[in-house]
Amino acid sequence: MGTYNEEAAIGAVLDDIEAVTDGKAEVICVDGSSDRTPEIAREHGARVIEQEPQGYGVAVREAILTPDRPIVVTTDCDDTYPMEQLPEFLAAINEGYDVVSGDRLYHGAEAMPAFNRFGNRAFAALASALLGEVVHDTTTGMRAYRQEVVESIEWTENTGLSAELLIRPLTRGYNVKEHPIAYTERAGETKLDPIEGGLAIAKSIVKVSLEERLL
Repeated sequence: MGTYNEEAAIGAVLDDIEAVTDGKAEVICVDGSSDRTPEIAREHGARVIEQEPQGYGVAVREAILTPDRPIVVTTDCDDTYPMEQLPEFLAAINEGYDVVSGDRLYHGAEAMPAFNRFGNRAFAALASALLGEVVHDTTTGMRAYRQEVVESIEWTENTGLSAELLIRPLTRGYNVKEHPIAYTERAGETKLDPIEGGLAIAKSIVKVSLEERLL
């Protein structure tokens, strides 16, 4: 996970991961915080890689490429994602899926601000139109990947990396499943400007989709 000033939530997230995995997960936090986030993460057993703040995609890309494990799981560190559903993701990978992507919108995502919910549905509609197949949630932060998937693709996006992490595997023939998940109100304040960030994500969806169609 990429972490940036999430001291209000990081401890709870790591406790949930510890409980659901019986302490067997290797947790990587790529951190650019100015608060106590990295200290709390280390106290909870996470490996912290400190870097200057460079954006969401830079941090998450470093995080997914660092561990040497057969399955890599991403999550946000704001306590919005249901770590208790993590075994479902791992079970789907063991069944043969290459990528399992959490679908926050399936259950309505009522805890998400209305503007963000509208934006995420618009991103999914845009991606679906460009790809010629239906996708439901392009910007979810909770996914599981086979290690070979994250190692085989040259990830390029920053703010839009979450969409790229779904679009490129889909278009390259990997077996991808969107899995419904619960979504709760975040702890702490969001760091992404909804207008500026939304435009960057939409641009990434168009860029990555067109690149993949032209490969």
